[in-house]
Amino acid sequence: MAAAIKALNAKIRSNKYIDYFCSTHFWGPASNFGIPTAAVMDITGKDPEVISGKMTSALIVYSAVFMRYSMAVTPKNYLLFGCHFVNECAQLAQGYRYLQYWHYGGRERKFAENGTPADIKAAVDASEAVASKVTGAAK
Repeated sequence: MAAAIKALNAKIRSNKYIDYFCSTHFWGPASNFGIPTAAVMDITGKDPEVISGKMTSALIVYSAVFMRYSMAVTPKNYLLFGCHFVNECAQLAQGYRYLQYWHYGGRERKFAENGTPADIKAAVDASEAVASKVTGAAK
């Protein structure tokens, strides 16, 4: 059995494309592409109120470090570099959205357009009062 596995491994490793496909140089970045994919989707689909400043900062540093690492290993891992480059760009965009929303007036602008939480609470209270009158009159 060990000889069969050894022969299969030798067969796989003899083709450079299959060897690359079966290596961690391919599967590491391929499995890691979920992070930048999610970040890119969050840029267009999520409210900046839910962005974590600490996590975004950590991912910015993480991607910068691993972009450097991908060029330091032998052979250079361009797929890993591309993965972390996309993630770096997406996280910088998320960081900009976070700063804009929480520190540079984005939150206040949103409340000016949509109403403040106090205005929303007053509207909910008024609708509850109307609803209680209607249900009381129906009895």
